[in-house]
Amino acid sequence: MQAAKLKKSVLVVERGRRVGGVCVHTGTIPSKTLRETVLNLSGWRERGFYGRAHRNKTDITAEDLRRRLSITLDHEVEVLEHQFARNNVSWVAGAARFLAPHAIEVTGEAGEVRHFHGDRIIIAVGTRPYRPDHIPFDGETIVDADEVLELKRLPRSLAVIGASVIGVEYATIFSALDVKVTLIEPGDGLLGFVDRELVDEFIHDLRDRGVSLRFKSKAASVEKIGGGCLVRLEDRRQIAADMVLFAAGRIGATQALNLAAAGLEADARGRIAADPASFRTAAAHIYAVGDVIGFPSLASTSMEQGRIAACHAFDEPAHAPPQFFPYGIYSVPEISTVGMTEEEVRAKGIAYETGIARFRETSRGHIMGLNSGFMKMIFALETRRLLGVHIVGEGATELIHIGQAVLNLGGGLDYFVENTFNYPTLAEAYKIAALDAFNRMPTRGRAAVHDLQDAVARAAARG
Repeated sequence: MQAAKLKKSVLVVERGRRVGGVCVHTGTIPSKTLRETVLNLSGWRERGFYGRAHRNKTDITAEDLRRRLSITLDHEVEVLEHQFARNNVSWVAGAARFLAPHAIEVTGEAGEVRHFHGDRIIIAVGTRPYRPDHIPFDGETIVDADEVLELKRLPRSLAVIGASVIGVEYATIFSALDVKVTLIEPGDGLLGFVDRELVDEFIHDLRDRGVSLRFKSKAASVEKIGGGCLVRLEDRRQIAADMVLFAAGRIGATQALNLAAAGLEADARGRIAADPASFRTAAAHIYAVGDVIGFPSLASTSMEQGRIAACHAFDEPAHAPPQFFPYGIYSVPEISTVGMTEEEVRAKGIAYETGIARFRETSRGHIMGLNSGFMKMIFALETRRLLGVHIVGEGATELIHIGQAVLNLGGGLDYFVENTFNYPTLAEAYKIAALDAFNRMPTRGRAAVHDLQDAVARAAARG
């Protein structure tokens, strides 16, 4: 779209039958739609008031989940097709491969072959689930993160192998359906890039809901037994479940691109190296963006990378990627974070203080029946600048944007203490957390705030 806005001739090659790629068809949009459907049908958000037995729909089926998913995906595709048509962006369905640095071959579903030439090329093929040979995937009882969206039935119990973001999201979504879930992770914890205090709260919530966590446990084998599955762990433990979801990583969808013909290569996980500022690859006219270049592998950052790459490709002005961007995990409950974690602040030797606001202590939290969830803010002691915001709970991925704005604009404690937030809202947690941090700061720090306020008042009085 950015290249089209620059009045360039643009062709999009899409391997699927419809535009949208992984984001629309198997990744971000479907998984978040599934989550919202589950929370609505199960009555999850009302259980704080009406008890754990509350349900909006008693017998939820896989068809109930697929129905809303189909409507949402159709809408997303229609929006994309309309944007393409409005901006004169051409697209062709088929699998592309390089023949030369500027030449690609596209093979359609019926086997027809077409050839195209591109002065500039952007690779945005995304990733696909990692499928090790020793896991006997069958698409029904042993599935990957793509296949889980096409289930014909809902399991009574589910073993999730891999506590990645995707694994955690699906584990908690199925748990909200009262499916008995076991989460298996070879590492000693989950979500290692998230502030530990948030993770501890999240794990407590999972265990309270009956989710079994098996850390430092690697799956040695998976086999079908009767109508279910048996997961054997390397520590000789065994886990029986109706269904197994393997979500231990993804790899770049680059295997069939014939990158060598363009002078490029992918690493062991199928990823392409690209400059972090311009997203140019080793081939000067080829750019790579999105999940195929690795971290952070977010739909939001991927779209921004595409815009920046298109500008660089045609020597147009382009802004630098933002220093701080929000990371959203659409688990149940949500987790969202921006800026430095407390562990990172300590590692840098920065003097700091934290403030906490628990959602159940806010009026909006009472109205919503929230029993868990909190916001954590980190401030530098010397400058009182905001260093990071970390949220676990309802609406976390929406709330984080206030912290993101203040962080990127160089704001700090004073903004949150002195400003007014709508009441009652969960956003009020920003002021509560800031005041909590303010009250923990040394007296001289608090005095400095009052001195600043007095100076502002005196200046205002003088006109």
